[in-house]
Amino acid sequence: MLESNQLLILLAIFSLFYLVQKLVAFQDKIRAVNNWPGFRTLISDRLIAFPFRLRGVSPGQQWTLYHKHEDYAKAGTDVLAAVCLFPPSVTIYIADPAVVKEVVGARARFPKPLDAYQILATFGSNILVTEGEEWKRQRKITAPAFSEKNNRLVWDETINVLEDLFQNVWGDRQVVELDNIVDVTVPITLLVIGVAGFGRRITWNEDQIAPPGHTMTFKEALHEVSHRLFLQIIVPDWILRHGTPKMRYFKRAYDEMGQYLREMVDARRTAQVKDERYDLFSNLLDANELELDSEAKLTDDKLLGNIFLFLVAGYETTAHTLAYAFILLALYPDEQEAFYQNIKAVLPPDRTPTYDEFGSLSYALAVMNETLRWFPPVVNIPKVSAEDTAFTVTNAAGEKTTVPVPRGSYITITVPSLHHNPRYWDDPGAFKPARFLGNYPRDAFLPFSGGPRGCIGRGFAETEGVAVLAMLIARYRVEVRDDPAFAGETFEQRRGGCCGAGRV
Repeated sequence: MLESNQLLILLAIFSLFYLVQKLVAFQDKIRAVNNWPGFRTLISDRLIAFPFRLRGVSPGQQWTLYHKHEDYAKAGTDVLAAVCLFPPSVTIYIADPAVVKEVVGARARFPKPLDAYQILATFGSNILVTEGEEWKRQRKITAPAFSEKNNRLVWDETINVLEDLFQNVWGDRQVVELDNIVDVTVPITLLVIGVAGFGRRITWNEDQIAPPGHTMTFKEALHEVSHRLFLQIIVPDWILRHGTPKMRYFKRAYDEMGQYLREMVDARRTAQVKDERYDLFSNLLDANELELDSEAKLTDDKLLGNIFLFLVAGYETTAHTLAYAFILLALYPDEQEAFYQNIKAVLPPDRTPTYDEFGSLSYALAVMNETLRWFPPVVNIPKVSAEDTAFTVTNAAGEKTTVPVPRGSYITITVPSLHHNPRYWDDPGAFKPARFLGNYPRDAFLPFSGGPRGCIGRGFAETEGVAVLAMLIARYRVEVRDDPAFAGETFEQRRGGCCGAGRV
């Protein structure tokens, strides 16, 4: 009995010592940032197991998406310093365009924390999960794949996909009802990335029979893997193979996807006559083969890693951006009408637009940009401070102050907060595509990241998005379907419900 009591006393002393040690470290972190305004919590918003916002416990995962610029406004500054107890650490949140520009432009001072991107390295290393010389080597090979000729291909194939939809799926229907808008945007972007990304033309009515040597079609495997890729990271391989039916299905799709990618590389590499093609896949392989420096060439694993990155980035993110665009246009009919009148004014009637007319469809690009301002594909852009440094911040009164940034601090660019900063955006809570037709605060707009590490696929996404928006709005009016279950809801409630559930 005495030994048990002694053990409990020792345990209590150890626990108290551990807690005091953490509290001392916590206070040291607060002093290191000069007690700059921000969150003081038990845990950080990076803890996936606790996604909730609770005062003194956690800011909440993706707090910036739900609260936009509110926390910055309350603190009276566009830079926040968060200090958490477990483990004692500092996170600097940024919604100041000048500081953002400094961070994204200084890769050596503010490298990305590569562990946060490992989910996208499952098929191999790629430009998103590398830094330093390796990133330079991979970008040298991958960047030329996104050429003007590829953009033209993206446009032409997007038009073909939409015409196939109109003629062979929707036919002569005057009204098309959808349970969820992604039921159309996801297939569109999947078909476009299939041909403009990989030279694999897939129709809307494609036969679902897998080719010899496969148990799934390319379309089926890609859709499953992109939706449940997190399973490959958090679940051991042996559990995936013998777990629940969904786990086994995902594992089969993952293996099929890898086989498809390897087959495409081998087929292109061993072809006797190589057609002149401008899809991303062919451009990447050709650039790699033409690289004279053998050490700079990408290995097959790195080729597969970048090809898979192109797939995920060029398919699902654009699909959801388009979905949000149609939802917002449905919620703001006056803006949709202005967009429609612009299409009528710049395009000849009864003729599909060509890539050469891309520049005249500025309103379509404005709609896409305003959607990206509201719903950026990447909510937070993480970095780490490699040195003790400081940020100079200017408040609304024009006064300059200095924010200390200790070495090892996490740096998070909160994109929705930046996009809703009222110092740079007039009426940021409104949907106003026209704000992008003239001069706009470019340093406060970061949907594709920025600096040297800005998204190399921006042109691909913009070309596809403009073509889809122009083609659909020229032919159809998009409306929110009336549902008695939602009768009596306010506009804000309806907007929140539609954007959360794709109810168009």
